[in-house]
Amino acid sequence: MTRAELRAAASLALVFFLRMLGLFMITPVFPLYAEHLDGATPTLVGLAVGVYGLTQALLQIPFGMASDRLGRKKIITAGLLVFVAGSAVAALSQHITGVAIGRALQGAGAVGSATMALAADVTREETRIKAMAIIGMTIGLAFPIAFVAGPALSHWLGAASVFWMAGGLGLCAIAVLLLLVPQPAQSTYHRDVSLNVSDLGSVLRDPELMRIYLGVFALHTSLQALFLVLPLDLRDALGIDPAHHWHIYLPALAFSVVALGPLFGLSGRRGRMKEVYCGSVLATGASALALGFAGSSAALTVLLLTVFFAGFNFLEASQPSLVSQLAPAARRGTALGPYSAFQFIGISLGGVVGGWLHEHHGKTAVFVFCGLVSFAWFLYTLSMKPPRKLANRMFQVGATTAAAAEALAARLRGIAGVTEATVVAEDGVAYLKVDPARLDGAALDALLAAARG
Repeated sequence: MTRAELRAAASLALVFFLRMLGLFMITPVFPLYAEHLDGATPTLVGLAVGVYGLTQALLQIPFGMASDRLGRKKIITAGLLVFVAGSAVAALSQHITGVAIGRALQGAGAVGSATMALAADVTREETRIKAMAIIGMTIGLAFPIAFVAGPALSHWLGAASVFWMAGGLGLCAIAVLLLLVPQPAQSTYHRDVSLNVSDLGSVLRDPELMRIYLGVFALHTSLQALFLVLPLDLRDALGIDPAHHWHIYLPALAFSVVALGPLFGLSGRRGRMKEVYCGSVLATGASALALGFAGSSAALTVLLLTVFFAGFNFLEASQPSLVSQLAPAARRGTALGPYSAFQFIGISLGGVVGGWLHEHHGKTAVFVFCGLVSFAWFLYTLSMKPPRKLANRMFQVGATTAAAAEALAARLRGIAGVTEATVVAEDGVAYLKVDPARLDGAALDALLAAARG
C-alpha cells in the first residue's frame, strides 16, 4: 500500500471504530438503564434494543446506492448526523418509547456500505483487501474496549452517558471523515464492495452462502438476546454492582483473545476451518445456555463468558472471510450485502424475542432460547462443505471489448492456481480467485503485463 492508501485506510478504520465503539458501549448497560424508564417492560426494552437492527437492515443498501449518486462523504456525514441525533434523543428521553425512537434513528444512520465504498474509491484494486482488513481489525478492537468502558462510564457519568458518548463519538467520526479521509477523485461502482441487484438472486440461491447468512443471523440473535438478561443476572444473581461489571467482562475478554490464536491457527494454517467453525458454534450455544444456570459463581461466569466470547469473536471474524471465499470473484460485493442484512435482522429478532421471553417466561427462558438457536445452527453447519483456502485478487487490465475480456479470462483460468477468473470489460478489471499455495505468480504477472501493454 502507498502512504496515501495507508492513511486513507487508517482514517476510515477510525471512523468505523468511533461509531462502533459508541454502539457497543450501550449493549452491556442498556438493560440496567432501561428498567428505570417510564413505561418500560422487558418486551419494550427488547424492542428498543432490536429496532436499531431493523432500521439498519432497511437502510443499508439505500444509503450505499445514494452515495454512488450524491457522493460518499455527503451521505456518510448525513448518516452520522442521524446517528448523533438518535443518540441525543435516546439520552434525553425518560420514556421507553422515546429511547426506542432514538435507537431507531441510530440505526437509520446506516453508513457501513457507503463507508466501504469510499474505502474502495481511495484504494487500488491490488491493495483493497488490505484496506478492508485494517478496517475489520479496528471494528474487532472496539468490541472489548466498549464492554469494559460502558459499565464504568455509566457509573461515573450517569446511565444516559453512554448515549451522549455515542453521539460524541459520532461527531468525532464526522471530524475524522472530513479532515483526514482523502477526497476520492471520483466515486464509482465497485463490484468487490457494492451490491448489484441483478446478481442478488444468484448469491441467495447458493446453499453454502446461505449457510453463512443464517449463521450470522443466529449469532447476532443469540448475542442480542443474551445481553438483555446477562447484565441483570450479574447484578441480581452474583450481587455485582453494575459499576463493577467490567470486572467480569475484562478477564473474560482477555482470556478469549488469548484463545483466538490457537483457533485461527487450527482453522488457517492447518486447514481445519470446518471443525473449528462448528466447534465455535457449539461452544457459543453451550456457554450461553450454561450462563443461565451459573448461579452465584463469579469464576464460573467468567469461564463461560470466556468460552462465549472466544467462539463469538472467531465466528464474527471468520464469517465475512468465508463469504469472500465462497462468493464468485466478481460478485463478492453483492454477496456481502445479504450478509449485513441477515446480521441486522438477527439483532432485531434477538431483541424482540429475548424481551418477550424475559417478560412472559423469565430470564432463564432467554438463556435457553440462546442455546437452542445456536444448537440448531450447529446441526445446520454439520453438512457444510470444508471451505478451500482461496484468495481474491483484482487487477486493472485497461479498457477492452467483451470478446477480448472473455479471451483474457480464459487464459487466466489456464494459469496454475487460478480457480476462477472473470474480466469485466466495462470496468477494465480482472477478478480472480486463486489458490495461493499453487499459484504461478510469474505466469500471472507476465499475462497481466501483456494484457495492459
